[in-house]
Amino acid sequence: MEVLIVEDDDAMASALEAAVVSAGHKASRVARGADALLAHRRAEVILLDLGLPDIDGLDVLRKLRQVTQCPILILTARDDERSVVLGLRSGADDYLVKPVKLVELLARIEAVTRRTNRHTADRQQNIVLGDLDVDLRRRVAALGSQVLPLTATEFDLLALLAQHAGSVVTREQILDALWGDAFLASSRSLDVHLTGLRAKLQLPGFIINVRGVGYRIEADPA
Repeated sequence: MEVLIVEDDDAMASALEAAVVSAGHKASRVARGADALLAHRRAEVILLDLGLPDIDGLDVLRKLRQVTQCPILILTARDDERSVVLGLRSGADDYLVKPVKLVELLARIEAVTRRTNRHTADRQQNIVLGDLDVDLRRRVAALGSQVLPLTATEFDLLALLAQHAGSVVTREQILDALWGDAFLASSRSLDVHLTGLRAKLQLPGFIINVRGVGYRIEADPA
């Protein structure tokens, strides 16, 4: 398992890396919030300090939650109730106050990853929405008996929306998943690929624009 440690204190970061590696996991470390927003894609778990030198950790957490469901554990010296509540409401899976026993930290990591892995194991390989069949393994989408001539990016966009059918997928989530960085990628590219996908689907109203947020496919389209 790949653990990303977001911690600006060198001594603390070294102790966390040693503990993670001793438990059989891989560890990488960044010291700035901006770097965490770029490095998160390779992580399976994120340990996030709140007192970062460039961006407040809660703001980093909120931005990460726009683009990833990777388990995030806050590890910080802030022990006031307001910070704890804000952290958990902003999307953290757990909140640990420094100094923390490394045995407890490893147990908390195992607990959140068990929950995540259960959800991952349940993911479908084929998604059927009305007449649309999206084969994630073969990377083929068909409408009835007709295979759609989608580009690789159009298929990735359709698959992402179909996997979250019934829920809104934010523009940031799409940009991050398809282009690797929601905060630098061009949203114009998304608009172009979305227009192409809609034209090939020829299903008016199938991909719903949720103004100012993102897009949604209905779970049970008529």
